[in-house]
Amino acid sequence: MYLIIVGAGDIGSPLIEIATRSGYEVVVIEKDDVRADEVASEYDCIVLNSDATIKETLLEAGAERADGIITTTDQDATNVMISLLAQELDIPAIVSVVHNPEHMNLFRQIGVSTMENPQRLIAESLFRSVERPSIIDYMRVGDVAEVLEITVAEDAPIAGLTLIEADEEELLDEDTLVVAIEREGADRPITPRGKTRIEHGDLLTVYSGSGATPEVTDVFGHYEDHETNGSGRFGF
Repeated sequence: MYLIIVGAGDIGSPLIEIATRSGYEVVVIEKDDVRADEVASEYDCIVLNSDATIKETLLEAGAERADGIITTTDQDATNVMISLLAQELDIPAIVSVVHNPEHMNLFRQIGVSTMENPQRLIAESLFRSVERPSIIDYMRVGDVAEVLEITVAEDAPIAGLTLIEADEEELLDEDTLVVAIEREGADRPITPRGKTRIEHGDLLTVYSGSGATPEVTDVFGHYEDHETNGSGRFGF
């Protein structure tokens, strides 16, 4: 894959590392002289110390054969301009960081795949680690629904039950699905069926249409989401 990355700052630099480590052919466009030199000396990629809002720069970067472009500058207006030029040059995949949530619709209207301000995503993840410590990882789907990873505690109501039994006991509502199970000793994740039994220590990937509410996490034996009396723990 031939990839153009615009910007080598806090977002672009890790992206460059991932792309080059994955064996992609990478061209980096960076206006700052110092950053451009650092990237050129550290990564196996071509670096253009130039302005990506100029069409000739994208042509020099090989836009005509690029499979995709990711623009990561800290200015939404700059990212929009680069994305529009990339469309004009028929780059198949165009992705941009969006710093101001109010600008998301603008990017979508022009057909650009977007990622919300990564700093905000990191902040939300850190907050979630305190708010819901039982959740190992999560991804929001739409405004409310979430896909989350959660372990099954020893005293969990669902521990020892099959999914059919859990449904019969109304532990899982129609908006909650166990998507995958990672179990110690298993070679690969288990795709759950009705007769699959949930065991203590299982790491479950769960889809919840209502999000990671206390009612959902309680089923897996995690009760930290409730208010406690003088325990010092958080209640949300």
